[in-house]
Formats: sequence, structure tokens, C-alpha cells
Amino acid sequence: MTNMKNKIFFGAIALATIVGTTSCGDSFLEEEANHKITDALLETGEGAKAMAAGLYGNIRWHFGYEWAYGITLYGTDEFTNGADLTAEPWNTYDNRLGPLDCTPANGAANKNCPPVSGLWNQMYYGISTANLVISKADYITDEDSRNKAIGEAHFLRGYNYYRLFAQYGGVVLRTEPIPADQAIVSNYTRASEEETLNLIISDFEAAYNMLPTNKWRGNGTWTKYTAAHFLAKALLYRQSERCAAWNGKYLAETDLNRVVTLANEVIAACPLEKDYNNLYANWTGVDCPIESSKEILMAAEHNGDGSTGGRFGNRTYNYFNPQFSNFSGGWVQRGQYIGGMDFQRCRPTEYAYAIFDNVNDSRMWKTFKTVYGMNNYNKLSDDVKAMGVTDEQAPQLGDAGIMFILNKKDDPRFQDESTYGTFGRGAVAHSFVNPETNKWVPNVFPVYLGGQYVLNTYGVSGNPAQSNVFCGINKTDDGSRTAEKGDAHRDVIMARSGETHLVKAEALVRLGKYEEAIAAVNVLRARAEWKQGEDREYYVDGSIAFENNTTASATLGKCKDAAGVKINNKTAYEYSFIQKNTYYLSTGIEKTTAASSLQIANSDQLPAEDEAILALLGVTDKKQRLIHFILNERTRECLGEWNRWEELSRTKTLVQRAKAFNPEAEPNVKEHHNLRPIPQTFIDMLQNADGTNLSDEAKDAWQNPGY
Repeated sequence: MTNMKNKIFFGAIALATIVGTTSCGDSFLEEEANHKITDALLETGEGAKAMAAGLYGNIRWHFGYEWAYGITLYGTDEFTNGADLTAEPWNTYDNRLGPLDCTPANGAANKNCPPVSGLWNQMYYGISTANLVISKADYITDEDSRNKAIGEAHFLRGYNYYRLFAQYGGVVLRTEPIPADQAIVSNYTRASEEETLNLIISDFEAAYNMLPTNKWRGNGTWTKYTAAHFLAKALLYRQSERCAAWNGKYLAETDLNRVVTLANEVIAACPLEKDYNNLYANWTGVDCPIESSKEILMAAEHNGDGSTGGRFGNRTYNYFNPQFSNFSGGWVQRGQYIGGMDFQRCRPTEYAYAIFDNVNDSRMWKTFKTVYGMNNYNKLSDDVKAMGVTDEQAPQLGDAGIMFILNKKDDPRFQDESTYGTFGRGAVAHSFVNPETNKWVPNVFPVYLGGQYVLNTYGVSGNPAQSNVFCGINKTDDGSRTAEKGDAHRDVIMARSGETHLVKAEALVRLGKYEEAIAAVNVLRARAEWKQGEDREYYVDGSIAFENNTTASATLGKCKDAAGVKINNKTAYEYSFIQKNTYYLSTGIEKTTAASSLQIANSDQLPAEDEAILALLGVTDKKQRLIHFILNERTRECLGEWNRWEELSRTKTLVQRAKAFNPEAEPNVKEHHNLRPIPQTFIDMLQNADGTNLSDEAKDAWQNPGY
């Protein structure tokens, strides 16, 4: 794996020499003017192969900064904003989300708001490079190496156009390098959605035919199965609602049967992990075994070598934790010994909790982090003692400092505060004592109380629309960081065969094969079931990588013991990382090690959680019921995995589901938000063929409707 990542790095250096690193509007699709050097490098087999390796560096961009979640997770049914408003326009769809990049000058909370032009520019940078590889691949004399390089270039070009298409619709298509003697190009034609998607399908088809089945470069290599997965997704897209205006000329049965065939090929060759924990939670450090999982089809590779981190590195560990260092009252302090930073960007919606069967679905408990250990000593306040909490019930270092109770709306134990006492954060006196330990918990929050959703009401601001209190997910946690705000070192999974099962299931629904679709989903649900003998309270996440952290002996944080003496990182880790969840407190069931069942008997008997969602949405048509069911299953299986906005846009359910489940998006989201605005920086540099500037009317014609 290390060899693969070094190849990516040195290939990326070659790319920087060849095509430059700028991505401003006036350099769109433009190679650097040093084509004599470029041609000299490329017109060797080794140069072309190095450039093909460098293609992998382009995908790291997706996870280097705030756009990672802003363009993929915000404004959907699954996530809304916390109290931090860095990327707020992407979630609220207010008038700041427009053709101009949102900056402090036009309403952004700070300079880090994801730019509308970001994806557009970066994807074309990779497309330009892919075009160069394809055009120069004949210089690779070895046929096997040549086919691999061409296959990789077709895959990246197809993938980048897929991302552009999903966000913007029809875009500019370029399949050849700009000639070396050509001036800056500023006259382009925008392709239709149909033309754009068909090029994507063609590129993925070429990659599927040319890439080998083995990971010949090491972990992270794009293979035939990677291409098959995305080819299946592209064909499914063509038969989805967003393409309904023109897809009638493509026989649905042909496309969808091909989707099923491709999915079956991927599923057979890339089996599911037996334990959902082995996808994300059991991450023990750089290049650890779970990064070699056969289930992983595509990943943005990272390691501990700072020189290979790329322009931004991996920043995804920042975005899914609540702001515990702010709200906890000093009982829980942050540091690299806790796998995630508490930037509290992505706050799960009520839907994201409610859609899980909290008794039988282990994915809930292997995804949400419900307990933080107390790592900084405090004393009980007089206000807390006045509520009946005794000194013997005072928590000590290593006891629970924060607990989230993932209960159900109708749980009789939480219809009032008579069962467990009162709840709240560290700065607000409350009386909850953990019945399992007889210790007062400084911060404790149920999802529901009195039949009402209350988790969003405990935040410091008091504003439910901007709460910094929520139960976050653990899929990006990284305890290998050597600084509190240092780069993460773990790979970021971009596609896996778990999703392939859902692609297959949706294709079967669209073919009218409803029972086969349920059978396909049941395979995923079987993995999610508790196994006989499994400890349902056991919890693990990527914080565990801190056990081998080189900063373990350092005293870097604010954590202190009862004597007021600072404790080192290793001790803070041991106190912070409690490998236990709130399963039994949240469910109220008796302790058990029996197996559970999530199997669905037939397409007319969907789980209670799904029926509640379908009723709220008012969906009654059977086909639509099952499409929404698969979207629900996507949440349970793929929560936070960087593609929710695109999936809702594709199925034209974005507005419906955002209005129903995202209170911050509800007032503004409209049908035109199924596409993003074309960046104004690009439109403003366009010219007519004769070199004159576009008229205002011509510029308007380039823009997506509604912007």
C-alpha cells in the first residue's frame, strides 16, 4: 500500500509540472504553456505511466476541506448544520447559494465556505490530465501497461464527469487535450444532460473493459470492479427521475438488467465484510488491515507521510463530532487522543436517528458515538447536590462524561423525567444518575422526551436550528493524528460493494421485481443483525489508533487530575475512550447475547421505521414506496458516506425529503436546487467564437434555471 501511495505522490508531482496547479476561472481546461517539456516527458513509456499513477492524486481533493460535506451531505434529510455556520448556505439554500462563491463580502460566516466553483474547477483539472494520458498512451510499448493506463484515465475522466453531471447537469465536454500551439480557449459549448451522461457511460465502459480485476498498484487501485460499480450507477442514473425528460429513447429494461448484471459481478468478486465494524470502526492506524478490505472499491489514499498529503490533506475527522469542548462544562476536553475534532459541522437530523431499529440493527451502534469519557476533573456543583446527587455519585476520571440516549419516540421510560431524573449539559444543573454505574453524568441527552424530539434543544445557543449538541458518527475518527488539528492519516472510502447491493436493489424495483429487490436488501440487513454471542454494548472507533501514537507521552492538552496536575495524552486517551455504548439504556431491553433479525418477509411488509417515514411523506404508490425504502436503507448502511445529496437529486426526492426532515432547509429548498449554479467565474470568461464577449442574455442561457 505504501508503494501505491508513493506512486500517487510522485505522479502528482509530474502532474503539477505538466498541467499546473491553478484552478481559477481564466485557466479552465488550459494546460500550461510548457508543452515542449510536457511532450518530452509524456512521449516516453515511463512518463506516461507516471502520469497515469498521478491521476489518483486528483480524487484526494474531495476530502481536503469544507466542501467534503458541504456539496455532498448538507441540505439533505440526513444532516443539517450545527452551531458553526461555515457552510450554512449549502444547507439552508438561501440566496447566498448562487453563481458567485460565497465569501464574507457577500454573506459567508467566514472565509472557509465551500466555493461553488470548487468542484467545477478541480474536476476539469483531472479531466485535462486524463485526456493527456489517453492521447499519449501509445508511447507505452507494453500492451498490458498501456491498457491499464488508458483504463485508469477513462475511469477518472468518467468519474469526474459523473460528479459534474450530478451537481450541474449538462456541462462542457472535452475529450482531447488542448493543442500546444492554441491560445487560451474561452469559447465553449455546453453539452446536454443526455450527451454528458452518455460520455460518462462510455468512459466507465472503456474502463470496465480495460482495467484488470486485481489491485495491481496496491490498495486503492481502480479495478474492473470499481468501473463496474460506477457503470452500474451511471446506467441507473439514466433510468432515474432526473433524466425523465429525455431517457425514453433508452430501453429501461436493457439499462436496468445491465445494472443488475454488473452489480452481481461486483458482489461476487468483492464480498461484504462480516462485521460492519471492519469498514470504519476497527481502524487501528496507518495502512491497517481494514484498509485492505475486499468490500472497498474506491478510496482516497492517505498515510503518515506529510509529503504525500496533497494540498489539503484529509480533514474529514473535523466534521461529525458535536462541540463537546464547548458544551460539556469542562468535563471532556478535546485532543488527538479523541478520534474526531469537535467542529460540529454535520448534525444528524431527527430522521437520521429515527430510521434505525435501535434494538436489532447493529449499524446504529457501530456508527454513532454515544459515550465520551470524563478526562478532566471537576467537582459537583452545589446546584447539582441540591437536586439529590451525593458525593458518592460524583464521577471520577474515566467515568462517562457525555452520554447520548438513542431512544424511540414512544419509549414509556422517557415520557417524562420521573424515571431517570432530569437531563442536560454540564453547565446546567440536572439530576441524571447512570443506573448502570450509580454515577452522575455531567452531560446526558435523550433523543426524545415526552414524545417530542428534544436532542436539538440542549445546545449552548438555545437555538434548535444551530445546536452544538448532537450524537455524531464515527466513520472518519482518526487517533493517529500527531497534533490536535493535524491531518488525518486514514483512507477515505469513496465506494464499496455494500452500496452495490443497494444499486442492484433499486434497479430491481424499477424493473418491477419487488421481491427480488427485498432479497437484495436482506443480504445487507443480515450483516447488520446482531450475531449470537455478540456484546451489544461493545463500542470501538478510530480513536483506538492512538494506542500507537508518537505523542502519547506528551502533555499537550488541558486535561487535569483531581490534584489539578495536567495529565499526558496517553492517560487522557485511556480516560476518554470508553469502549461501551448506551445500547441498553437507550432500548430498555434486558441484557442479551441472542442473535437479532432484520429480515423483511415481503415487499408489502416494510419495517415500522420505514412505514412511519412513508406515512409522513404521504407515499402510497408501491414503486415509490420501495424507492424511498431503499433511500432509507441507504441511510442505515451509508450514513455520512459523501453521496446523499447526489442520490436525492437523482431520484428527484431532494425537495420532498429535505422539506420533511431538515428544518433548516425547509423554508428555501425548491425544485431548481436539484442542480447547482454554474460558477459565474466560468461564465464571465466565456467569449463568442469571434472573440467578443457574451451578451447578458447569452450568459443567462448558460446558467441553470432558478439562479
